[in-house]
Amino acid sequence: MSKVTDRLAKKRAEWAKLAETAAAKPAKFGPDIDLTEYVDPADMAEVDTLKSLDKQMREAALYAGVDADETFRSGSYFQVDHTPIYRKVQEAYNGQLEIMSTSEALEKYEWVQDLWWSAVPVDQDKFTAKAELEQTGGYFIHVFAGQKIEKPIQACLLLAESNVSQNVHNLIVIDEGAEAQIITGCTVKNDAAQGIHMGISEFFIRKNASLMFTMIHNWAESFHVRPRSATIVEENGTFINNYILMKPVKSIQMFPSAVLNGDNARARFNTIISGKKDSYIDVGSKAILTGKNTSAESIARTVAYDECAIYARGDLISYVNESKAHLDCRGILFSDKAQIWAIPALAADGAPQAELSHEAAISPIAEEEVEYLQTRGLTKDEAMSTITRGFLNIDIPGLPPALKSYIDHVLDAADKEAL
Repeated sequence: MSKVTDRLAKKRAEWAKLAETAAAKPAKFGPDIDLTEYVDPADMAEVDTLKSLDKQMREAALYAGVDADETFRSGSYFQVDHTPIYRKVQEAYNGQLEIMSTSEALEKYEWVQDLWWSAVPVDQDKFTAKAELEQTGGYFIHVFAGQKIEKPIQACLLLAESNVSQNVHNLIVIDEGAEAQIITGCTVKNDAAQGIHMGISEFFIRKNASLMFTMIHNWAESFHVRPRSATIVEENGTFINNYILMKPVKSIQMFPSAVLNGDNARARFNTIISGKKDSYIDVGSKAILTGKNTSAESIARTVAYDECAIYARGDLISYVNESKAHLDCRGILFSDKAQIWAIPALAADGAPQAELSHEAAISPIAEEEVEYLQTRGLTKDEAMSTITRGFLNIDIPGLPPALKSYIDHVLDAADKEAL
């Protein structure tokens, strides 16, 4: 047994001991879930190219942001159920980044073991505990110091079988002075499938580094989703998190956080949610400002149809005077059976000069806007859909053209579905 492997075994025992204390601990928010009813799927064979995936998988992955051709990607990771079936760095980017499963990374690097569960507590709740005690994959993405990765890196976590629990733990490290974009998609092969996805993601943005991370969720009506993620941002680091949910889901509960430890660190959360049918959606973001001259922004746009319930949370917490943060949360209800709860929270702890602000609003579409578009030849439904499309189209500064184009594509598809 190598030194790294021997050390990992000891670490695993420590993590498991902590996880066991939280094995029955419910999450602070969202409905509780019985985690004993799920089964193990069959193993999948690895593939040589994403083009070899069957048509149904390729289509599901496409709507979660995955480019099977990989022409416009620097690297890829693809996992089906419990099995990582594909990981590759494009030849032009060899020596600039590495992609592998987190199990491989833990066995390869001691420093990865030191980062494991250092941003997200393993004993946070039953979902983090499950991810440690019964981990079923996850990706490790590491961008080397000083590298500017022009094309996005992509990762996909796909559920193919029904009644499966996917418990992944992801680790993303952007080293000093590096820049990268990551598009990650979570999706299902069969819209009628049932199951649960628990995704632990820990991000480390080093000094002078930046990451734009876009997560697209494309689940099914009978799926439960419980992501747990946290980001540590060092001096002059930048973290931008884009989240998009446009399809029904049984329930989703997540509350990602960014801790701005370094001076001049920055974070921005952009959230776009279209809640349909009886989806239970409890999402938000938390920014914790501890470094001098840190800044954060959280922008959320939510629309609720049918019997959907949406809880949109936003926490801004500052511990230093030289800090500034703003929260902007707006929602539209399209049904008298739907719900939107906007829940902003601001806290300045020992920081009387901190500047924290929020705007939260839930309001209908203005009738005069609909009538104006009708005079231009649109039907009432088309007019309302056009206005909704504009409402959800958040202006995200610095968004690469290709990524903006894809987000527009997702919104357009949702627009047509609403009609």
